[in-house]
Amino acid sequence: MELKILSTNISEAKGTIKKPVDSIILDAYGVQKDAHSGPWHRQVSLLGKESVDRFSKQAGREIKYGEFAENLTTEGIELVKTAPLDRFIGKKVELEVTQIGKECHGSSCAIFKEVGNCVMPKEGIFARVIRGGEVKSGDTLKYVPYVFKINVITLSDRASRGEYEDKSGPRIIEILEEHFKNKTRQISIEHTIIPDDGENLALLIEKNVHNEADIIFTTGGTGIGPRDVTVDVVKLMLDKEIPGIMEMIRMKYGAEKPNALLSRSVAGLIRNTFVYTLPGSVKAVNEYMSEIIKTMEHLIYMRHSLDAH
Repeated sequence: MELKILSTNISEAKGTIKKPVDSIILDAYGVQKDAHSGPWHRQVSLLGKESVDRFSKQAGREIKYGEFAENLTTEGIELVKTAPLDRFIGKKVELEVTQIGKECHGSSCAIFKEVGNCVMPKEGIFARVIRGGEVKSGDTLKYVPYVFKINVITLSDRASRGEYEDKSGPRIIEILEEHFKNKTRQISIEHTIIPDDGENLALLIEKNVHNEADIIFTTGGTGIGPRDVTVDVVKLMLDKEIPGIMEMIRMKYGAEKPNALLSRSVAGLIRNTFVYTLPGSVKAVNEYMSEIIKTMEHLIYMRHSLDAH
């Protein structure tokens, strides 16, 4: 899919409309000579002609390019259906989506003052510059969605030998697919079953981290049995542990079921990959995943220095 640039626009003050110019120059701070340029995540604003046309009908007049304070007026893709970390790549420039919509300035917004409404907070998007250069009307940018790469690892001697049907790994996948079903985010999930072997686990995790997985879920091996090695392996590999997630889960479910407190599950970051170690029962997977998915995407955005609050 391609995005066509219809207009490039600049303003010298925030909260005002932007005016079309022949071209703009993108650098590490955003759009040169634009009021919103700076070392932050909303360096470049984009708004689709599709949104401008809809609002023009609502307003009862023609809306000129730049009036919604967008740097790039575009055509070809419903921008509001993109997601943070997606990219637009051209011959000279590359942009990374950082935010969908924004808070409206209300009475201080030039368009809001005139017509009492504004489309940018709902349908505009923002991006930061990955590769700078010149952008002009008529240029095209290739749309490249960011795909969450997720690996699920089941640790079970019996399941790895085919003596037992793995149910916890498929359940994790089912929960993830259901969670992302109605979202704009694309996901890719790989599932591997291995024995309860620390060396194999460490090698597989290292491979997934090297391949830039966003998240690794393990299931099994979080107890205190002689073959429960998952937590011992993962803790040694973590660069940053995130103790609050698993502590909260243990306390929440352990209040009624004391055996839940016996899990040694951990969560943390290995380089740029988040790792969650879950128990091996389907019941525990349901409990853990119901809490983990609440902050999962936010953590990924934090890792990429995006303000997702």
